[in-house]
Formats: sequence, C-alpha cells, structure tokens
Amino acid sequence: MQRVVQVAVGLMALAFFGIALNFLFDPLAGAAQFAVVPEGIRGLNTVRGDLGGLFLGAALLLGTGLLRGQTVWFLAVAVVMGAIAVGRLLGFALDGWSGNSVMEFAGELGIIAVLVLAHRVLRVPA
Repeated sequence: MQRVVQVAVGLMALAFFGIALNFLFDPLAGAAQFAVVPEGIRGLNTVRGDLGGLFLGAALLLGTGLLRGQTVWFLAVAVVMGAIAVGRLLGFALDGWSGNSVMEFAGELGIIAVLVLAHRVLRVPA
C-alpha cells in the first residue's frame, strides 16, 4: 500500500511539473487547456507567473515531501487545492457551471483525497 501511494504522489508531482513547464514555456497552449485567454504581455506574464508558479510550487512541495519523508508537505498542496476548490464553488454560485468545470472540481477533490490519504499512510509518527 505504501509503495502504491508513493507512486501516486510521485506521478502527481510529475504531472504538476509538466503542467508548470507548459505554462512557463508555452503560456498560450497552457492557458488554452485551462480555458484562460491571456491579454497581451501582462496576461502572458500572469499565466507564466501565477499558473506556472502554482503548479511548479505544488510539484516541488510534493517532491520535497517524498524525498524527505515529510508528508506534511502533501497537506500544504492539499490546502492550496482546497482553496482552488472553494474558488470554483464560488464560481458555480456566481457564474454557473459547465460539465468541464464540474470535472475539474471533482479532480481537485480527488487530489485532496489522495494527498490526505498519502499523509496518513506514509507519515512517520513523531
């Protein structure tokens, strides 16, 4: 069970890293995948910095947690994903929803669940 959870978190870290690279080095393609339309240089900079940085940070936190065996780092990413999910819920209430946005919300909840499970399974008691 521990190995499966480690692999799941490792794959998540790699996926986040890949998404980050896409935002950082091809912001138009990354933005299009997330239904974001950057406006001018400032918009591209925001996509690179905010979205690329978000996913790069998440990848680094998960990798740090795996390499150091300190699963509290997983919870940091879970909190950020939770904040994103809250923002999405607010969007549902204020703007409506689409099938894609509901699937993305479900994915965020799934990420949170995996990371909390990983913390419980892999943490070393103090």
